[in-house]
Amino acid sequence: MFTGIVEGTASATFEPVGSGAKLVLRMPPDWAVELGDSVSVSGCCLTVVSKELRALDAEHPDELDLWLGFDLSAETLARTHLRDAHHREVNVERALRLSDRLGGHLVSGHVDGLGTLTRLFDRGDGGSEMHFQVPEGLERYLLEKGSITIDGVSLTVVEPRGRDFHVAVIPETLKRTTFGAARPGDRVHIEADLVGKWIEKLLPLR
Repeated sequence: MFTGIVEGTASATFEPVGSGAKLVLRMPPDWAVELGDSVSVSGCCLTVVSKELRALDAEHPDELDLWLGFDLSAETLARTHLRDAHHREVNVERALRLSDRLGGHLVSGHVDGLGTLTRLFDRGDGGSEMHFQVPEGLERYLLEKGSITIDGVSLTVVEPRGRDFHVAVIPETLKRTTFGAARPGDRVHIEADLVGKWIEKLLPLR
């Protein structure tokens, strides 16, 4: 379980392996994580399967980075944009501990579908107004002032109209996440509010 409060970004490399793939992230050396831990990678929950400290290069043997490996199944590749992550930055967040503050909202890391960034506007305060479209069928989860996760970031839905809505992104979020380099047409991971999905499952609309 995650909160949608992204800890930072990491550089990714992607390598196809059979019907799946291997994703490797370059992290700061002090990032505390163990084999088997869950990490949200741009909103997709993945399991750490390898962990290695490596020198930056032969000329800088004391400058170490932490390299984390993740296995991607064919199902994960079909539901996400991680096959496009090679040599790109991704958002990262470690799993929530029961003693942590819940600064965002409850996020499972299970991607519901791929949305699209359609427009973005400079708000004049260093922030950005970002407009998105969700895949058909997910519009039922778009609630005014409700929560949504976009590429692992917990955000608040503004003015949902059909499959379209927008969010207000503050300067700190632009600096800390991949949103600072986002462009119209980018595909994004969408996870609808977990509470809303449970209510729909247990109390189906008539």
